[in-house]
Amino acid sequence: MVDLIVRKREGGRLSREEIDALVAGVVDGSIPDYQIAALLMAIVWRGLDDEETGWLTDAMARSGGRVDWSAVPGVKVGKHSTGGVGDKLTLVVVPLAAACGVIVPKSSGRGLGHTGGTIDKLESIPGFRTTLGREELLEVVARHGCAFVGQSADLAPADKKLYALRDVTGTVESLPLIASSIMSKKIAEGTDALVLDVKVGRGALMQDPADARRLAALMVAIGRQVRLPTRAVLTAMDAPLGRAVGNAIEVAESIETLKGRGPEDVTELAVTLASHMVAIAGLEPDDSAARARVEAALVSGAALERFRAVVARQGGDPAVIDDPSRLPAPASRRTATARRSGVVTAIDARRVGRAAMTLGAGRERLDTVIDHGAGIVLHVSPGAQVRAGDPVADLLVGAGRTADDAERLLDEAIAIGDAAPAHGPLVHDVVR
Repeated sequence: MVDLIVRKREGGRLSREEIDALVAGVVDGSIPDYQIAALLMAIVWRGLDDEETGWLTDAMARSGGRVDWSAVPGVKVGKHSTGGVGDKLTLVVVPLAAACGVIVPKSSGRGLGHTGGTIDKLESIPGFRTTLGREELLEVVARHGCAFVGQSADLAPADKKLYALRDVTGTVESLPLIASSIMSKKIAEGTDALVLDVKVGRGALMQDPADARRLAALMVAIGRQVRLPTRAVLTAMDAPLGRAVGNAIEVAESIETLKGRGPEDVTELAVTLASHMVAIAGLEPDDSAARARVEAALVSGAALERFRAVVARQGGDPAVIDDPSRLPAPASRRTATARRSGVVTAIDARRVGRAAMTLGAGRERLDTVIDHGAGIVLHVSPGAQVRAGDPVADLLVGAGRTADDAERLLDEAIAIGDAAPAHGPLVHDVVR
């Protein structure tokens, strides 16, 4: 290990055999954490080339089990987001794609920091189970074309150990390490193809568009290396997605979107991502035909009914589809108002995410218990005209929390000026 650390520190390469041995040592605990941490820091400084990154990804994917979907007919397509604020797209995209014939076994994680987690959102539905046994999972996917489950502990265990070390040693921000972490889990999930939603902007992991494009290209290259057809869609995350930021309220907004009444940005990105899933599955000859198929599934209500069926099958209360008031409610509410008149020039997604976290909607540590009823409902978006004293957001306060810090963060997040902002694209690019 000392030789590997020194070689990488000096800018040298690691062989496939050395990377395999490294990953094996991470999993069985034979390599001490301090040596792994030193090598991670050397990688942050010196990087990994594309071949090394592919080898690391493959070794981590092979470090545990791999899901076998051969018993379920159809093309299985994975979907992954790099995380954002108000990003409830999975709850809309999965039933949309499934209603079009794509098989979508969706494995998701919990939220940490300013970004939300799909599992936390789903668990705000009374009774919903995100832990399914293998046979039950196969049955749900075979019957309904999709399922929502938490990430399995036996998939890519090397990544879990490496990520925990990266998190406490300041070595998270490395494109090869980020790409290999994401792709190793996706490869182990055993799907036939993959669509990635790579967020770009203030509320995203990748705030710089050039960095996001490099990350997207690297993950698509890894997919090509392991024969996993992969597309990466670069989407905007400067402002929160939609109006709802939290858990129960994001479920409610997702249901409204499946009913055809959701915010424009949520609807557009959900249709776009589902269209790429239909196209990469080979169910339509081109992107425009795939989009038409997805739009039809949304308008007809087929996607909504698919979501209703999966909620019921996984133990959730399907009545929330028609009556969102059955979802958890906050302990109290406060309305935040505009301090001056003018036009909303920007809404900083990261600060809004932090504000929601202080209200109880998110967690700073993995063992923090969240309040599913907490969150923020925005009344304005960039470009909106406001007068001093107008309501700009509702703060949904969790039990035992106060709204003071959240209101201060929200005041910093919502910029009000005199000139309307330029509207950037929702989709920056697609890497195929």
